[in-house]
Amino acid sequence: MLNQSSKKTIKDILKGVDVEINGSRPWDIQVKNEDFYSRILAGGSLALGESYMDGSWECRAIDQLIVKFLSANLDKKIRPTGSFLRALFKAWLFNQQRKSKAHEIGEKHYDIGNDLYKNMLGQSLNYSCGYWRKAKILDQAQIDKMDLICKKLELEPDMTLLDIGCGWGSLAKFAAEKYKAKVVGITVSKEQAKLAQELNKGLDVEIRLEDYRDIKEKFDRVVSVGMFEHVGAKNYRTYFRAAGRVLKNNGLFLLHTIAGNRSAANTDSWIDKYIFPNSLLPSAKQITSAYEGIFRLEDWHNFGPDYDKTLMAWHENFNRNWDKIKDNYSQRFKRMWNYYLLACAGSFRAGKNQLWQIVFRKIDSIEVGYESIR
Repeated sequence: MLNQSSKKTIKDILKGVDVEINGSRPWDIQVKNEDFYSRILAGGSLALGESYMDGSWECRAIDQLIVKFLSANLDKKIRPTGSFLRALFKAWLFNQQRKSKAHEIGEKHYDIGNDLYKNMLGQSLNYSCGYWRKAKILDQAQIDKMDLICKKLELEPDMTLLDIGCGWGSLAKFAAEKYKAKVVGITVSKEQAKLAQELNKGLDVEIRLEDYRDIKEKFDRVVSVGMFEHVGAKNYRTYFRAAGRVLKNNGLFLLHTIAGNRSAANTDSWIDKYIFPNSLLPSAKQITSAYEGIFRLEDWHNFGPDYDKTLMAWHENFNRNWDKIKDNYSQRFKRMWNYYLLACAGSFRAGKNQLWQIVFRKIDSIEVGYESIR
């Protein structure tokens, strides 16, 4: 009786968002295990992802399904009170992104295999949103993104550039080769650092396994691409102070980050558990509060829809190249990774996530003037 009641409840909810159980459309859900219904009601988004990983349901177009869910705010309507409150309590009480935990994201996500990322990300090894204004393919979109960043930074030969969260060193390599900059890249991933050092061999590029809070030198320019999502609200002010401390007066800092439309204290429970532990998407309010008195805003550029295209291209690469890497990963991992890429694509398509490039200028006098009137 309990399972029948759960089944009716879920079917009624889905009917309101144009999703059918065992329907024929790409976004319809095919239920393989009847426990699916009670499991979703009890576990919300975490259970939705886990039950897909377990094979309890199928869907030909998860990205389209997620668009329908998020457009109808189902993530707010089906949310287990107990686990949600625990997540909020954990976020408020503890600093999940404190320095002692800085390398955790590297170990749990970025260190799971360079073979995976080489076969998913394309030739440039950029694990961030491409810029698709003119590009028709992923590799060109990533080149255009890196060029856009360097132009916004007004990068010139022999300028020193700090890349906070340098990944596999793609932007460092591009800046050193095309713009003749002297680059220091930092990452908390051992595997990223190892490959980035190999890819930048012979260039004026230094790759370090280091936390952003430990940098001491001064740089002409600072850039951070796809790293701010791991900083956490409790550390936003510390992060901007760190960037301001190492940037020379009148220098430019470009922040490239995924963002949310509203301020939040915690992330989606499935993403937190399986993909990006301790992550958090910032809001515009949280960013502006954090940089005030340290930087002057120069430019704010949103191209969130481009991340939908980027994620779908990664999804295509991942599945086309699966046979090359399948001996290193389980079928459950494959289902998890597909769900991650397609659910994120759907989130950008629904407008729930944004992609911002923000340019700041360092003016030493701002901090003094601001602090003096507090």
